[in-house]
Formats: sequence, C-alpha cells, structure tokens
Amino acid sequence: MQARDALCRCIPGRNAISRTYRFVVVDVFTDTPYTGNQLGVFTDATGLSADEMQMLAREMHFSECTFVLPAEADGDIRMRIFTPARELPFAGHPTLGTAFVVSGPLQRTVLSIETARGTVPVALEREGAEIVFGRMEQPIPTIEPYTETAPLFEALGVPGSLLPVERYDNGTPHIYVMVETDAEVAALAPDTGALGRLLGPTGVSVFSADGPRVKTRMLGPELGVVEDPATGSAAGPMAVHLARHGLIGWGDEITISQGAEILRPSTLYARAEGSGDTIARVEVAGSAVVVARGEFVL
Repeated sequence: MQARDALCRCIPGRNAISRTYRFVVVDVFTDTPYTGNQLGVFTDATGLSADEMQMLAREMHFSECTFVLPAEADGDIRMRIFTPARELPFAGHPTLGTAFVVSGPLQRTVLSIETARGTVPVALEREGAEIVFGRMEQPIPTIEPYTETAPLFEALGVPGSLLPVERYDNGTPHIYVMVETDAEVAALAPDTGALGRLLGPTGVSVFSADGPRVKTRMLGPELGVVEDPATGSAAGPMAVHLARHGLIGWGDEITISQGAEILRPSTLYARAEGSGDTIARVEVAGSAVVVARGEFVL
C-alpha cells in the first residue's frame, strides 16, 4: 500500500484515492483474432459517470465500448453503449460481444441484456467450456422513406439505388443503398464530410446482394465511426429490407460480409420473420473471440 501511495504521488493528476476499472477486448463477428469488430467491455462499471464512460470510449477509440451494470428490470445485466462520440440506445456487435464476455463467468447459455431500447436476449452455443456462437433477438425497427437521395448519392459517389432508399431505426438509425455488384461496394470512395453533414448521427449501408449473400460497407461519420468493420444493428434491418422488397423470403438467413476494405473482415448472419410490412422477429448472429484484458485507473 505504501509503495502504491508513493507511486501515485509521483504521477501528475494521480492520488491514492483512485478507482480501477477492468476491461476485456473482444473481436466480434469473427472467430479469428484481430479481425471482426473490436469491442471494449468494462465488466463492472459501477461508479462510473456518463462523462467518464464517454471519456473511456474515446480513449479506447473502438467503434463502441460497453459498460456493464446491475440489472434494473427484467434482464440479467444492464449495459450502456458508447462510440467515441456519443451514447447509443442499442447496437449489435456490442450486445453480442458483451454476452460472450459476461456469460462465461455467469455460466449462462441464454443471457438477457437490458439496453436503452429494451431487453435483448442472446442465446449462446458452446463447444465444451468455450462459447463459439451467439444469436441475439433485436428490437423491431421503425421504417420510413429517405427522401434526400440526390445529395446522398453524390456524397457516396454512386449513381443510385436498386431498391427504395429507406431509413430503419432499432436504436441506431441506418439508411440502405443497394448497388449492382460487389466490386462497386469495394470501390466506394465516399465524401465522409458531406455524409456527416447530410445524415448527422445516422449510418448508411451501401451493399450488393446475390440471394442470401450480401456484401456491405457501413459509414457513420457523425456516429463516431467513419467506417465500421461489422455492424450488427444494421444487419437485422438489412434482412428486413431484403425481405420486404422480395429479394429473399421472410425467415431466410442472409450471410453478410463486411470490413475487408479496412482490413477487419467480418461475417454476420441475420434473418427476419414476418410478412408484408409486418415484422414479427429479427435475429442477428455470429462469433466472437477475446483478445485482451486490462484495466484503467481513474
């Protein structure tokens, strides 16, 4: 204790009354370390203020960080989600990644996570003691047309969209633009400054689809994510979008490839159940792998 006090006195801004918060880094929507979408999970965020959570998310500078808190309603845990720029009511890869991290110590195969958009159940699959796959039931998105298509296409550098351009919101809003080929998605060179000014805190997914196989890139400059390696909150509405417009059947599972262009290849699975414009259930699934553990001292 004396040694620690002496060390604290030697470090500017530090004192003996410091607080330690442990975190786990998990790569989500992949089974290969150092691919997929990075996530920082603070496993016990009790005592952290919202400003401190935002500061830590900005310091880690992943697409998102999550902060695990005691449950307040019908869940096993409660979770807050922060990008480097803002708090989100719901996001997909943080929910799945947090379930992978927390369910091990809790010895759970189904984990209910309270979010600001409602309680999200995650069903986990194990091989022996290891969790290898998870499926989350996402909030049902709201849907509305997006009308500012001309400046959107200009900012993206695409000629148009093969499907109607619509805005889906399940806690994180996303707009969908469909192009003809995977090569067009890969070659995308957007004006991210113009996108940010046009869309504000809304993501845009530019994608191509061949039956249930989808290639996508998700841009969200004002969400704090210029380009996201894997976007679970966009994957569920993607399945809804394709089913509503007849490119897949309701209940069909799609396989989404994302992140290759920023050297973080990811694979997401999604399905939507319903009929017509009635959405009954949205599910997104994938793998995750823990790659690091550490702590911050405040």
